[in-house]
Amino acid sequence: MDKTELNSKVKDLRELRRMSEEIAAEIEAITDTIKREMTAQGVDMLAGDDWKATWKQVQSARFDSRAFKVAMPDLYERFTRSAETRRFVLA
Repeated sequence: MDKTELNSKVKDLRELRRMSEEIAAEIEAITDTIKREMTAQGVDMLAGDDWKATWKQVQSARFDSRAFKVAMPDLYERFTRSAETRRFVLA
């Protein structure tokens, strides 16, 4: 691929990322509108002709690795492993 083609691909990628950000913002805005309506109605489920939306409290338990590292640094080191990845950045 020559430089002209690469420049074109990068331009396309930037435009698609910009569009993706705009779509994500629009999705978030519509989601927030539906959540506000659920709050106003005092419900955690709404349904329509071919859809159902739920917004419920969910309990979860997560491992606090920072607290574990402080409380038991030796054990933390024994059970920590390194991983190598590659990151693509377009600036």
